[in-house]
Amino acid sequence: MRYIFKFPDIGEGLDEGKIIEWYIEKGQSIQSGDALVKMETDKVVTDIPSPKSGVISARYGSIGDSIKVGSALVEIDIEGAEGDQAQAIAKEEPQKAVTESVDEEGFGGVVGTIELAGDGAYLPAGDEGISAPDQPKARKKALATPVARAIAKDLGIDINHVVGTGPAGRVTKKDIESHRPPTPQAPASSTETPRQRTEPLSQIRKTIAKNMLRSTQNTAHMAIMEEVEVSSLIAARSRLNEALMPDEIKLSYLPFIIQAIARALKKHPVLNAELDMENERIIYKDYLNLGIAMDTDDGLVVPVIHDADKKSLTQLARDIKSLADKARDRKLTLDDLRGGTFSITSYGSIGGYFAVPVIAYPQVAIFGIGRITQKPVVKGAEIVIGNLMPISMSVDHRIVDGAEVSRFVNDVLGYLNDPILLLA
Repeated sequence: MRYIFKFPDIGEGLDEGKIIEWYIEKGQSIQSGDALVKMETDKVVTDIPSPKSGVISARYGSIGDSIKVGSALVEIDIEGAEGDQAQAIAKEEPQKAVTESVDEEGFGGVVGTIELAGDGAYLPAGDEGISAPDQPKARKKALATPVARAIAKDLGIDINHVVGTGPAGRVTKKDIESHRPPTPQAPASSTETPRQRTEPLSQIRKTIAKNMLRSTQNTAHMAIMEEVEVSSLIAARSRLNEALMPDEIKLSYLPFIIQAIARALKKHPVLNAELDMENERIIYKDYLNLGIAMDTDDGLVVPVIHDADKKSLTQLARDIKSLADKARDRKLTLDDLRGGTFSITSYGSIGGYFAVPVIAYPQVAIFGIGRITQKPVVKGAEIVIGNLMPISMSVDHRIVDGAEVSRFVNDVLGYLNDPILLLA
């Protein structure tokens, strides 16, 4: 029996994934749970396991190809209905494959389909041992592989006008590529050199673009900017790092900022809420999961520190380092990325001062941290050199009023100006 395994939705409602690496070849035996392919999705790079044991009879897509959720990834020959049983099924429904839904427990909600094909039924398979017909007959609806249909759609080609050379006149990827009209070439010139280049969007970059657009279309952004004198915070951090040196723990400013924000969110829960316009209600979250924006070679990712309000400075420092290492090595999981209720972005580490950060919809607020700079400040009746940390905060003005966000910011800045208050 041949099992057609389709690319599953592994979470967060993704639409497609890009093939990064195949682990199997045609004709290879595999066991249930063996990794089939490494896919780059909207959120993570992850291995897709096989839900069945058997022999790989076909695989779809090459490295770099984008595969839609629900499209076939591989076909696996497994023990099951074959021979006389398959012929009996075919006689009952000669033009139709019998499909059974399969929910494989233990594989992250992976769902595939089993198709029992009989005489006269179409089942996608390899081209081995089958000669292409000399004159394929035209038909109203093309018979084609999922990959061929996806390529045709991307290129704007009507697949029903493509002559198929595969088994039973099936349209293949090669047929689509050969059907595509040649791209007009600019006249050659020995004196001109290319002045532009192109590269395909990565899955992460496409997701960033989609999420940024969704945020600006679905929220009413309002921004507030402030500065806070943090000389006391700098001194406290320095003393703690000296004390923690034997444990090889080094605190950045971020754990202090996380604790300050967590304390302030307890006082201002609307900034940790979500606006549900469809049901005309506000959803208040009784937990604080803080997303931390991190820059990687592939683009911006926002892993989440869960229950941040319950963690110490050293625990937060360990979590931040762990997530940063996983982000750099492209090992973040979906659990690392989901469930955020409020976000923090630190553009100051690169050199920014003020900014207007974009809210991670459906959250209602994001807190931005700029570069600490020495400037003259007034302390008492004297002008002294102070250390100013600029902050920028964006909120969804549909749910958060200006006065409320100002009170929240004042509370956060109070903790940062005098970090001993975090011990109260």
